[in-house]
Amino acid sequence: MILRKNILALLCMLLFLIGGCETEIAKEEVKPGAQLSPILDQISVDSIETNVRKLASFHTRHTTSDTASDSIGIGAARRWIYKKFKEYQKASGGRLKVKYDRYIETENRRIDEPTEIVNVIAKLPGKQLESKDRMYLVSGHYDSRVSDIMDDTSYAPGANDDASGTAAVMELARVMSKYEFDATIIFMTVAGEEQGLLGANHFAEKAKKRNLDIAAMFTNDIIGNTIKSTDGSIHDNEVRIFTQGIPTNKKLSDYHRMLLYTGGENDTPSRQLGRFIHRVAQNIDVKLEPNIIYRKDRYLRGGDHSAFLDEGYPAVRISEPHEYYERQHQDVRKEDGIQYGDLPKFVDYGYVTKVTKLNAAAIATLANAPERPKDVGIDVSKLENNTTLRWEAGNEPDLKGYEIVWRPTHVPLWKDKKFVGDTTQFTIPGVSKDNYLFGVRAVDRMGYKSPAVYPLPYRD
Repeated sequence: MILRKNILALLCMLLFLIGGCETEIAKEEVKPGAQLSPILDQISVDSIETNVRKLASFHTRHTTSDTASDSIGIGAARRWIYKKFKEYQKASGGRLKVKYDRYIETENRRIDEPTEIVNVIAKLPGKQLESKDRMYLVSGHYDSRVSDIMDDTSYAPGANDDASGTAAVMELARVMSKYEFDATIIFMTVAGEEQGLLGANHFAEKAKKRNLDIAAMFTNDIIGNTIKSTDGSIHDNEVRIFTQGIPTNKKLSDYHRMLLYTGGENDTPSRQLGRFIHRVAQNIDVKLEPNIIYRKDRYLRGGDHSAFLDEGYPAVRISEPHEYYERQHQDVRKEDGIQYGDLPKFVDYGYVTKVTKLNAAAIATLANAPERPKDVGIDVSKLENNTTLRWEAGNEPDLKGYEIVWRPTHVPLWKDKKFVGDTTQFTIPGVSKDNYLFGVRAVDRMGYKSPAVYPLPYRD
């Protein structure tokens, strides 16, 4: 038996040299830890449906709608969200911190007069000294609209857009606040999305000025429809993850210019975040396949994650696979036998629950994993068919080491990997940087892995 194991080990080593075998450690994948499974089990379809229907009951949640009423308008909606967050705070033993984030919007073509924009925020501070300043933010927008963007009195239930995303964030706060994580998690419901991402822009700009370390941001926007309107087919086993490549809104930074120069335009931090979510999805029993979309958002459209991308933070949008436009941004009415409007009866609550569970798994893994490796580089000092990478050591007490991943240049997801231990430099023999793209990710003792980081060239 010992001889057989030695022969197999030698064979594996020889195959690795020609790129055909991974080590036994490299085959290990992140599995739901002792903490993750109970989190997923507690996410409740009944809780999500109750919250969607409650949000839809405020008649309209238009950004400039009534703020004085206790039952109608955006003011009543945000006070109700705040009240629910405070309930979760009490159940968490006070760990969850709840607050309003307010400002006055004065100049906007979609607002008639100065209007207070109010985000409702619940923050779960991290427990690990070395990681607590690193933040992971998940959001949904609680405002709604009808066909006329300026109409702030008509019935605008906004059940799917975006009570579904708001209910997901609330459910994440309810369940996850019962647990502790190494890094900080922020659950945020934002206002003013339909008027131009107002609440998200305010928070992102303020975060940048304060140099907050937002390591990843998810926005959940329209996550409740599973029907393809053109043929009525059901698509409840997939979800879109929109991931930005090279940004186009500003002059290219040296970093993004180098990504283009080295063929790494599909390896931006946001695209790595999409790959991370995809990997997590393979290891949980949610039966939901993330489709990584190589776009910032839908064609020529935008969402709250855009505000964070514009400030340089990694961010993705999570959305249903097919939008049903007869129910989106529509006056509630029946016309030629077709029901228009974003009504609660059209939301697939089981699907929203699956998307919420995917969020929970990804955020919990991120918040417990080590931070991304810093200063990741690829040696270009000489021409060779080996590839040497280096990176800066992390400082988390539970850090186990690092894993190198690589894939052919035409392949979207990582194909090969090798755990290389607690080191800051490693050479992959016989795998040429001419033909492969590389990344490095950190691994802790529980098996949690960070998103990968694309290496930039260096010379000794």
